Amino acid sequence: MNTIVSLEWLQAHAADERLVIADCRFVLGQPDAGREAYAAGHIPGAFYVDLEKDLSGALMAHGGRHPLPDLGAFSILVGQLGIDGETTVVAYDDQGGAMASRLWWMLRFLGHTRVHVLDRGFGAWQAAGYPVTAEVPLAVPRTFSPKVHRAMLASMDEVRDKLGRAGTVLVDSREERRYLGLEEPIDKVAGHIPGARHYFWKDALGEGGAWKSAAEQERRFAGLHDADEIIVYCGSGVTACPNVLALTEAGFANVKLYSGSWSDWISWADNPIATGEE
Repeated sequence: MNTIVSLEWLQAHAADERLVIADCRFVLGQPDAGREAYAAGHIPGAFYVDLEKDLSGALMAHGGRHPLPDLGAFSILVGQLGIDGETTVVAYDDQGGAMASRLWWMLRFLGHTRVHVLDRGFGAWQAAGYPVTAEVPLAVPRTFSPKVHRAMLASMDEVRDKLGRAGTVLVDSREERRYLGLEEPIDKVAGHIPGARHYFWKDALGEGGAWKSAAEQERRFAGLHDADEIIVYCGSGVTACPNVLALTEAGFANVKLYSGSWSDWISWADNPIATGEE
């Protein structure tokens, strides 16, 4: 089964007892917008999962704008939503899959591989005339047993130690002007981590916001090699996740998320910063 599932697939399987649907809609800078959109209407059976309250932890001096949540608390939440080892999860948002991909990554990081992202998201679901409801479903709690895959995560120290090392490639997922250091609308410092290559995360999507095929993703990352260790980052560790998903779809096996990303990197005064083309 593919990581990306179609609207038609979800409609056909929406009533499956072992399916949990997660609404991950969130608007950066408008923390209540996603929850309000969910309350106004969502895919029947979907539970709301909040980027900042559920998929992120408390802000600290380091760790970035969206640090990972406490894994114990997150695992309890996952179980309360009815997710265990036999549950299939489909996540969606209305932001090109960025927020849904964060949940996809989080569950995989904790050893749950039966997780998917809905192609084209809620807007396409609604436009296709599929049912929408304001009713909040009743969860059937289950026991979620996390198995942390530490190799999927890169720390700031690891990134710094591997700068310029042959066989390790840094992928910057932000807009090109932010990567080049020409503008920085969110973080305090502009630029990128030295040596990073630019692959804007939205280039994982094609016409109409649909996810590109595995073959198209492979062509998109033609400059990378199967043997590379690939460390992906963005501004805060959220929009890097769709690039991690795309790299995984393209067949790359050694892909890590630098969860703190640029906002964490610049919180350390002695970390080097680059601008312009690499």
